[in-house]
Amino acid sequence: MKMKKTWKRVVAALFAVTMVITGIPQTTYAKEYWPKGPSVEAKSAIVMEVNTGTILYEKKSHTKRFPASITKIMTTLLAIENCDMDEKVTFSEDAVFKNEGNTSHISRNLGEKLTVEQCIYAVMLESANECAYALGEHIGEKLGGDYRTFIDLMNKRAKELGCVNTHFNNCNGLPDENHYVCAYDMALISAEAYKNETFRTVCGSTSYTIPKTNKCKEPYYCHNHHKMIYPWQGDDSQLYDYCTGGKTGYTDVARNTLVSFAEKDGITLVCVVMKDEKPYHYTDTRKLFEYCFDNFKALNILENESSLTSDTKSTGLQNTNSSFVKLDKDAYIIMPKTAEFSDAKFEEDKEIAGTGTVAKLKYTYADRVVGSAAIVTTGAKVDNSYFSQDKKSNQKGEERVIWIKPVHIVLGILALALLIVLIYFAKRFYDNFYRIQHRWELRRDEKERFREVKKKRYRRKDRIFK
Repeated sequence: MKMKKTWKRVVAALFAVTMVITGIPQTTYAKEYWPKGPSVEAKSAIVMEVNTGTILYEKKSHTKRFPASITKIMTTLLAIENCDMDEKVTFSEDAVFKNEGNTSHISRNLGEKLTVEQCIYAVMLESANECAYALGEHIGEKLGGDYRTFIDLMNKRAKELGCVNTHFNNCNGLPDENHYVCAYDMALISAEAYKNETFRTVCGSTSYTIPKTNKCKEPYYCHNHHKMIYPWQGDDSQLYDYCTGGKTGYTDVARNTLVSFAEKDGITLVCVVMKDEKPYHYTDTRKLFEYCFDNFKALNILENESSLTSDTKSTGLQNTNSSFVKLDKDAYIIMPKTAEFSDAKFEEDKEIAGTGTVAKLKYTYADRVVGSAAIVTTGAKVDNSYFSQDKKSNQKGEERVIWIKPVHIVLGILALALLIVLIYFAKRFYDNFYRIQHRWELRRDEKERFREVKKKRYRRKDRIFK
């Protein structure tokens, strides 16, 4: 009886996932309101929610622009992904002499050695071009190539992130006709970087000290040039309480470019403004952040989704055992404050990524993707006593467990179908067994009677001839 109840629970969980994948009827609303955004001076701008990918505001976000030093966000991300922080970076002739002069730098010397950590702080806070170049060379050589190998890696990573109008031709953003991005792509790159804890720490730091090195006997004090985080050059007029990090950029051709991150009320935003004039790159960014925080809210999917069964949402099957699948408890959607969670519609997302992901739900509202949630396996264990026993384990009083995997489920369903077919034919045979046996007996009796008749005939013939 206990085994029967457990299998009922397993079937219930599988049924719940099937219902989610095939789609559950949703209420459709005639009006889907999206707040109107402010006007900004920047030629291109975008605000994206980091964790959901929801685009809350955009202005010519797919137009190609020169990025200037916000390029260094990609350089820093790749350094973090491909290096240990204590690796030594040696400054070559190209790193030093191609990137000093009338560019941002911290005056490193030929043959000087810094750690990767020291380089990325110099890149993100002081926008040091020679440190970005040295990192590019170091990673390119580490991958078996050279500086151009690193540039190829930048473009490959951009493509992986879904960038559509991006081509990197250097690692620091110095003017180059073949070096461009669009605001949308820059938001994708920045959002990916911000999901990395090391990057968040670096880009949100106000200062950092590089100690003396083999070529420099004095420490170098780095300060963040992003004025929404730190009062660079004594200007505290742009400080913004909710800003958590960012990167500045400027060249004569690109004008001011700025990437900024902000967090408030469970929402994490990245704002990108490109080809902007001073000081509008800061005022535009503040205006966009305030628009988003004033008009949008984050709604947890697990807490608000009423269409899913309790087995998929909760932690157990009928509150007795661990669930075999569950909804990501941290997933949320971004909605206008005037809308309800039920106004959003969901469908199965064909792009399933991540180990253990069974399905993915994509939520939309007002023709925009506002978030998604993964349905993942929990790794729940089923008590082996329902199915089989291990003699050694039983002797020691230990409990064996088995893992329920998708392939096991499929094989189980096939085995169950085969068993049903066998039972069906067995019942047919049982129902007809006595009828078949009776026919055999009748045939046997007829044969016996035929033999008796033949014997009598032979006896008559014998008497006649005698």
